[in-house]
Amino acid sequence: MNRSLMHFRHHCHPRARAAMLAALVAALVAVSTDLAATSVMAATLDRLREFVRETQTARAQFTQTVVDRAGRATQSAKGELLLSRPGRFRWTVDQPYRQLIVGDGEKIWFYDEDLQQVVVRGSREALGATPAALLSGREDVEKAFSWQDLPVADGLDWLAAKPLAKDAAFAEIRLGFDARGLAALEMLDAFGQRSSIRFTGMERNPKLPPELFRFVPPKGADVLGETK
Repeated sequence: MNRSLMHFRHHCHPRARAAMLAALVAALVAVSTDLAATSVMAATLDRLREFVRETQTARAQFTQTVVDRAGRATQSAKGELLLSRPGRFRWTVDQPYRQLIVGDGEKIWFYDEDLQQVVVRGSREALGATPAALLSGREDVEKAFSWQDLPVADGLDWLAAKPLAKDAAFAEIRLGFDARGLAALEMLDAFGQRSSIRFTGMERNPKLPPELFRFVPPKGADVLGETK
């Protein structure tokens, strides 16, 4: 097995986690119809409804931290997230390594600049039975999750969504809101790991060129996966 493939398999889990988190936020911007039909009435859920209703595009800087079951930080990253309805996103990691994940609405492209490697997967396959897939409109939001308002913490209003499916990849998703809208996203997986993302400089409805959500593999890069 070549070094590149070994490297990809070794790091597949955190990369998939980053893509699913990015897609989850993109999905939140894309599901205003489903959320508007949800019968649960809660102040924080109303904030979520308002955010998706009023947000067509978005740009934000992010800091991501992954903490294991024992509370030890195992990963950290910084970068930029761009969103465009419906369901397109561009997730750029600048530190500690350079990585680009682009969702064009049909496929998700993972590009590792150091390895000159591209992995492409269909959106449905990449997201599977995850909260991102459920929120993207493939399932009814109210039936797929149980929703709960949480106490204010770190100056944010929090909303928790727990998947009702027994085989869900995630135990809980938490969304944090400030006066500007979505400010934080946390995910607890089945292994007790918590991925935490904090957004800064959230800009809603900026003009974003469509080409930002298209990806063409760089010349000479190894391309693995569903290219058709």
